[in-house]
Amino acid sequence: MEKFIVNGGRQLSGTIKPQGSKNEALQVICATLLTDKIVSLHNVPDIADVRSMIKLLTFLGVQITSLGSGSYQFCASHLEKQAMFNEDFREAFTKVRGSIMLLAPLLVRFGEVTIPKPGGDRIGRRGLHAHFTGLGHLGVTFAYNVAQESWISKCTTLKGSYILMPEASVTGTANTIMAACLSKGKTIIYHAACEPHVQALCHMLANMGAKITGIGSNLLTIEGVSHLNGTTHTILSDMLEIGSFIGLAAATRSALTITDVPIQLFTPVWNYFRKLGIILEECSSSLHIPLQEGYHIQKETDGSLVTFSDAIWPGFPTDLISVIIIVAVHAHGHALIHQRMFESRLFFVDHLIAMGARLVLCDPHRVHVVGLGNAYRLHATRMHSSDIRAGISLLIAALSAKGTSIIENINQIDRGYERIDQRLNALGASVERV
Repeated sequence: MEKFIVNGGRQLSGTIKPQGSKNEALQVICATLLTDKIVSLHNVPDIADVRSMIKLLTFLGVQITSLGSGSYQFCASHLEKQAMFNEDFREAFTKVRGSIMLLAPLLVRFGEVTIPKPGGDRIGRRGLHAHFTGLGHLGVTFAYNVAQESWISKCTTLKGSYILMPEASVTGTANTIMAACLSKGKTIIYHAACEPHVQALCHMLANMGAKITGIGSNLLTIEGVSHLNGTTHTILSDMLEIGSFIGLAAATRSALTITDVPIQLFTPVWNYFRKLGIILEECSSSLHIPLQEGYHIQKETDGSLVTFSDAIWPGFPTDLISVIIIVAVHAHGHALIHQRMFESRLFFVDHLIAMGARLVLCDPHRVHVVGLGNAYRLHATRMHSSDIRAGISLLIAALSAKGTSIIENINQIDRGYERIDQRLNALGASVERV
């Protein structure tokens, strides 16, 4: 198993371009199955989860042609239904959480689908009820086969309906949107997720001939069509990677410029980092984080302790809570960080405590950080990456610490960050993959 050896304490500098959005890529790759025409995707990130998804489509008989770095052409004109029962397909399906978004496209194409439980980060319970609710209103029935540990989904005809989602699930919303586009009649989806990558999926489907209104809101209206056409689509820059680079610059006291940034679209992310005292200079399509010797966590207007919490869009993304914690460790002041969505996401802070961070894990959802700024530096240690976002946070911590740290199980980081060691080393870091 690969690991990183990180020589910390170095200031970084330079310009870095974010990869294409992981979460958007997984959605739009699945959406290529909704048509038998050619779909071309650009700015596809070369990460483990995307490679796993492309492998799944290959098992299903999709013709995939590389058009160069980060660009692919997909043609799902002839799909192989029997592939779903292949053990190699089942094994690949369980490696990535985004594989659940194959459910709607396969139901559209086959009418009956058998899938195992999807994989992904181990950050607590991650139910599928939002998918079942959304698709169930469209006429899909579900049964669980205990012996095979698989869900059996069936539908004779997809019919439009009014759907109140039980939660603003991104993947649940994506599955429901994809099925609704090819259902008979009108579908209204309320309490829909409206993250930028969900908006991007809707725009891509609209370019394929889908009729969707309300894009960017939590109320979507979809008029079903009989078929979808091919299209060409460019994936947005990864909002979560941009946030990680902001945290990296702050924690290592470095000056960095991030290019290809949709400034207006990702505004909620910038606002939270500014609350930590980080200066962000916006250009037309780039962010510059200048060198700061120290930054101070803002207090509430009445002087009380500031609380950072994740929320559905346009709130702060839950996947950046881990990064906010390591940034707060290096700031001046106190912060209460509340991670609402997953009960196991914060357990990685034990590694930060071992490095000398002044924080208290109050319960599975809240951590109180006492930021000492430059008065105290973290020291190196040996760590284990439990999920994608904890992994990048531990890497930031190691880069900011004195001495040499070892991070094991880095395949978790590779699932979401493209060639991260090479790209950081180009900025002056010392990260060795062994």
